[in-house]
Amino acid sequence: MEFRIVYLPPFRAASSGLDPECDFSPEGRLGKFNAYFSAIRPEPRDAFMPRDFLFYDEERGGMVWWYALAEGMDDGGNEIAEFDGGYYLTYVYRDGDEEANGALYREALKHIGDSEIFASNARPNHYAMGQIITPAEIIDRQGFAQMEVFVPIKLK
Repeated sequence: MEFRIVYLPPFRAASSGLDPECDFSPEGRLGKFNAYFSAIRPEPRDAFMPRDFLFYDEERGGMVWWYALAEGMDDGGNEIAEFDGGYYLTYVYRDGDEEANGALYREALKHIGDSEIFASNARPNHYAMGQIITPAEIIDRQGFAQMEVFVPIKLK
């Protein structure tokens, strides 16, 4: 597998806060957060990529969803998180195919472990995280979405 290495710059994000229930229903914390950021229509200059990042907070034991805010965007009264940026190894899989995701994740960790250049950089607010990268109208037409996973790394 060829992995992609990217840099995510520092950003300020609206946050769902911790959801130990992992509740994506419309009444749940994550479902409400999804409704909040899905209603945002960024300016074209700010719509170059998905702005949301979903991850499992290993220390606190729950899912957290961030939406990277651009200047002037409404935080919806949500918690605010400050992300300090960093390098990530990424891969893509068909959303919902957890078997493929697991296999790719294990391959990514092996790649990082075998690397002479990179090491894992997992730490608070720097966990493996994912985002749907397929535009909604494409998902509607093709019937599925692609998920990109970001695995935190650093230079050795």
